[in-house]
Amino acid sequence: MKKTLRILLAGFLSVLLLAGPAADATELKKETLEAFNRFATARDAEFDAEVQHDSFLWVDAQPAAKRDEYYRVLKNQGVVMEKLDAQVAGKKYAVPSALVHRWVGIVFIPGVRVGEVVRMLEDYDRHSKYFAPEVARSKLISRDGDHFLTYLRFHKKHILTVTVDTWHEAWYRTISATRAASRSHVTRAQEVENEGQPDEKLLPEGDDRGFLWRLNTYWKYEEKDGGTYVQCESITLTRTIPVALKWLVEPFVTSVPKESLQGVLGHTRSSALAAVAASPAADKKP
Repeated sequence: MKKTLRILLAGFLSVLLLAGPAADATELKKETLEAFNRFATARDAEFDAEVQHDSFLWVDAQPAAKRDEYYRVLKNQGVVMEKLDAQVAGKKYAVPSALVHRWVGIVFIPGVRVGEVVRMLEDYDRHSKYFAPEVARSKLISRDGDHFLTYLRFHKKHILTVTVDTWHEAWYRTISATRAASRSHVTRAQEVENEGQPDEKLLPEGDDRGFLWRLNTYWKYEEKDGGTYVQCESITLTRTIPVALKWLVEPFVTSVPKESLQGVLGHTRSSALAAVAASPAADKKP
């Protein structure tokens, strides 16, 4: 009995230590970032090419039975999600000293036009409203046509509490009257220490707990079936897990990218519906 209590106490103390603001810091190595950027560059080029062709949405490329089931789920206001490998055109990309989490997800927003969804997502100053509480602060830094520079503060509480300030570069494009696409890169990410306290500060980039080093997103929007389908693919770069804490911390590190994407898609749908309902042209249907 005493041995069991000692083990439980040791586990509890490990959580407290890991959750501490500066505890268990890890380094984003140069070779890690270079390898991730090679993968991201290849995915950027592949994405820019694939948005010009059918099948446009990821679900459209699935086998018929699976595709039909996915569309049934989507039209019943569900979220379709799947984990993907870190590969492009069949080539796998290894990223040393880090973990790469790649997910794709899709939602359907009934009664909303594709342009209305895109305009909402381009309104970065209001992302802290649209995507709260995960996005605690948001700001449009600059815009040049369809090119955006933005700032977002991400806040996530899931056993551990993590707050990260991020700077993004995003590109939007119109494909046709019913299709649009965009992609975004985190160009800098710094964990916030002692958030909300007088001694709040940003930790040096790449020298923190490593829960978010980079995040690339790839979006497709297609208007059909009386609404708009919104697809987002996220590629997240995080730290690896120390062997001693793998059993405890790995579920957190590996579940957050999926949960965050699911939350983003859900917030996109609810915010788009609310924005359209509040618009003077709310009776206008696709």
